[in-house]
Amino acid sequence: MTVHFIGAGPGAADLLTVRAVELLRRCPVCLYPGTYLDPEVIAHCAPGTELIDTQRLDLDEITGHLVRATAAGREVARLCSGDTSLYSALTEQTRRLDAAGVPWDITPGVPAYAAAAALLGAELTVPEVVQSVVLTRMQARSTAMPDAEALSGFARTGATLALHLAVTRTRELAAELAEYYGAGCPVAVVYRASQPDQTVLRGTLADIADQVEAAGLRQAAVILVGRALDPGTACAQSHLYDPARDRAHLTG
Repeated sequence: MTVHFIGAGPGAADLLTVRAVELLRRCPVCLYPGTYLDPEVIAHCAPGTELIDTQRLDLDEITGHLVRATAAGREVARLCSGDTSLYSALTEQTRRLDAAGVPWDITPGVPAYAAAAALLGAELTVPEVVQSVVLTRMQARSTAMPDAEALSGFARTGATLALHLAVTRTRELAAELAEYYGAGCPVAVVYRASQPDQTVLRGTLADIADQVEAAGLRQAAVILVGRALDPGTACAQSHLYDPARDRAHLTG
């Protein structure tokens, strides 16, 4: 029996992959993060599925459910918010399962930052403006950040920043980033992208903290920072679609 780690995407029931939906229908046990998912996601499970909300469980308790279910001959769907490759505690869980001799696999999901960008109608990489996206977070009450991953270091590159787990420190990060991007740099804060209560705040590093505090956002939000978010930013023709490149290829 196998534990299937499934990226549940940003929370909308119709943004799961086909593989994810098939696994949810098949597995008799499903562990899910109730804090982050639209309840309609769980509706993909078959009638009679044992549903376990993990929002108040620690990793040892979660692992206990996974091990007991597989020992009883039951496959398990372990839903993770967003994509399993980002801030999912996947490493800690799979190491525990390895120690217990429990097989596992992974089905990826739509990352929260990608859902946020889609909602904004934004491409995070713009030709000759910015070609890199940094996925990171702020230090808060969570795991310490490595010394080499200071936010200022990423900001110096001018890359588009996608900040997770940072909305409670918006004012602090805006002040720090303004030194590198300028106070007028575009910012968007997207809360629960794709879900019924989604919220989008647009502004600059000068005013975004006031908006976040007025909206009372405390969790489940992605902060995007960078010139790519400005719809008025001039951009060059992508080399891939440059007509001159096509002509050169044909005549070369």
